[in-house]
Amino acid sequence: MSADSFEGETFVGLDAHAIDLSHKEFEGCTFRNMKLSESRWMGAMLEDCTFKLCDLSGAVPRGMVTRDVRFNECKLLGVDWTGLGTAPRVAFESCDLRYAIFSKIDLTKTAFFRSNITEASFVEVDLSESDFDGSDLTGTTFTGCVLRKADFTRALGVHLDPAKNRVKDVRISIESAVLLAASFGMRVGGFQQNDVRPRRRR
Repeated sequence: MSADSFEGETFVGLDAHAIDLSHKEFEGCTFRNMKLSESRWMGAMLEDCTFKLCDLSGAVPRGMVTRDVRFNECKLLGVDWTGLGTAPRVAFESCDLRYAIFSKIDLTKTAFFRSNITEASFVEVDLSESDFDGSDLTGTTFTGCVLRKADFTRALGVHLDPAKNRVKDVRISIESAVLLAASFGMRVGGFQQNDVRPRRRR
């Protein structure tokens, strides 16, 4: 990857641990089975790109500009997404996002499908109309986030504190609503505390 820009390229099976891809441009590219752990993307521009079965654990995407970038079945452990480029457009499907940090970024309408997002942190993130269908959020915290019309109805382990987030029109399951009420010491008519338990992803 010595060139400065790439268009329509497919990169397969390369071990690029800790590679520095800062300020490079990728358009319509596919990364498959790549080892990109601890890679650096400062100022890189990615448009209409797909990462499939890649290991990006510990990657540093600060300053990376993303336009329609998709991560499918990728390992993204501990990635700090703080400082991602303005108005990022990304999607995650069947990814491992454990211990990830999302802070002060706009992730409006972002898809987080069937992903493991346990023990992650969202701080001052705009998640309006985002969809967490099938994802596990056990142990994940949300602080100062905008959750307007975000959909958590099919997510697991959801705990949203309405005192710490803007939750107008957020969608959650009955189970999550009962667990949330219980966490504030309330009792929901028709439910015993043991009737509803957080489910885990298999």
